[in-house]
Amino acid sequence: MAETEGGLDKVSEVVTWRDSKLFSDSERVALDYAEAVTYTDRQVDDVLFAQVKKHFTEPQIVELTAAIAFENFRSKFNPTLGIEAQGFCLVPRRS
Repeated sequence: MAETEGGLDKVSEVVTWRDSKLFSDSERVALDYAEAVTYTDRQVDDVLFAQVKKHFTEPQIVELTAAIAFENFRSKFNPTLGIEAQGFCLVPRRS
């Protein structure tokens, strides 16, 4: 993925990424793809995958998919075993 600006500002707006002006088109596609992979009531259909292919190369898609899958793994694994955040990335809590 391309380097982008707005680090902490983006982190604070990631919950509302669809409405935020901070995210590029490729970031929006990546976030939409991540949601489709993550939520059990959604799927990555041909239309979405075509959008992903417009913004990312095949190796990037593999890497993005692996990163999403790994985060999904950790979201189930860590709480089950009581593994808490180490404080490296402080994400604002939803209100």
